Amino acid sequence: MSKIISVHSFRGGTGKSNTTANVAAAMAALGQRVGIVDTDIQSPGIHVLFGMDESKMHRALNDYLWGRCPIEETAYDVTPSEVKAKKGSIYLIPSSIKAGEIAKILREGYDVNMLNNGFGELIKRLGLDYLFIDTHPGINEETLLSITISDVLVIILRPDRQDFQGTAVTVEVARKLGVPKMLLVVNKVLPSYDFDSVRQEIAKIYKAPVAGVFPLSEEMVQLASSDLFSLRFPDHPISKEIRAIAKSIKG
Repeated sequence: MSKIISVHSFRGGTGKSNTTANVAAAMAALGQRVGIVDTDIQSPGIHVLFGMDESKMHRALNDYLWGRCPIEETAYDVTPSEVKAKKGSIYLIPSSIKAGEIAKILREGYDVNMLNNGFGELIKRLGLDYLFIDTHPGINEETLLSITISDVLVIILRPDRQDFQGTAVTVEVARKLGVPKMLLVVNKVLPSYDFDSVRQEIAKIYKAPVAGVFPLSEEMVQLASSDLFSLRFPDHPISKEIRAIAKSIKG
């Protein structure tokens, strides 16, 4: 049975897209067929992590939302060689980086119900085991739709007071919407912190399991979204946490 996983954060800059891409890759490395949809239409970027050449992105999620093509025609096989060797696949549905397309969405909007239909079509047409949705930060209509149809909601937060407050709102909304499974991931934690204490404190505050705690990493900063961290640094503590999150999602 296919699963839909939404990855969300209340504020930007939490590392949401990086986490989505790396956890999706870890899931695919378990021999799964995985799809990723970039629904952060206002500020797309997850395609960069997979090394996609923007000049060769002939179709994007925007084209489907404007009725120009079926959604499966916007999917690109971005499977890294390391994942192919383990019989997994990754398909990415990017949002357009073209200024005109972004402006059109902001100006005219789109039928968010098409997203719901599109997710189902993707799973069916591509034979996906898992579909990851990289959401837009904050709470809006698109985010609420993604949360509502998700089997698993992964919420990213930093050890920051504003993040704590916003995450509380997201958790409350998710519970009211009846999300079957919710996981928290704490990112950019100073290495001097006691990670077990952070994990326990966050779990206690939100009454939800903490699937991963990522240290603030110089290697991650230096990589600058140019590659998938977990493949470049497979033995790094962050990569080990990423694989643990994938296993928590898989159940």
